[in-house]
Amino acid sequence: MEKTHQNTIPTSMTIISLITVLSLLNLSVAHNIGQYYKNLSPKKLGLKQEKLTHLHFYFHDIVSGPNPTAVRVAAAQSTNSSSTGFGFVAVMDDPLTEGPEPNSKPVGRAQGIYSSASQSDVGLLMVLNYVFTEGEFNGSTLSILGRNAVFSAVREMPIVGGSGLFRFARGYAQARTHWFNLTSGDAVVEYNVYVLHY
Repeated sequence: MEKTHQNTIPTSMTIISLITVLSLLNLSVAHNIGQYYKNLSPKKLGLKQEKLTHLHFYFHDIVSGPNPTAVRVAAAQSTNSSSTGFGFVAVMDDPLTEGPEPNSKPVGRAQGIYSSASQSDVGLLMVLNYVFTEGEFNGSTLSILGRNAVFSAVREMPIVGGSGLFRFARGYAQARTHWFNLTSGDAVVEYNVYVLHY
């Protein structure tokens, strides 16, 4: 008895369906090759309406004594003969407090580096994070990257980002020297920070 090949030979409709599916798969794979990004709606990340927050605190930069909070870690050969200290680099872990007194309630730390980056005036490059340890923003950070002309009455530096409750942050920080000891180099600086975040 002769066997029929009716069940083993695909129909033209099956072949067309198979070719269509394979083509779509190819297009899908080709579309994703080399694409390392995709646009998202902020709502997809659970982000709500953007808000403006004002933070006010004091920054204690202590470079003298047995427990400095900022230390010089590098300098150029010409730094000590420069009128601006050009070329020095310091690392800081400065306390942030509610008031200007050293025993005022701590709200966080300023951690990062500053460097004398001007040959004509005392201008510091500030690269630091405000690490908050109190209240609603405990565990969140703000990142600063900017120029600090320390002898200007008011200095403005940009907020370039943040983490925790400050994800997608942007804004600016205004610094005013509250107290400065010319002999020791210690300083207390008042900060008003305005930050847009979700």
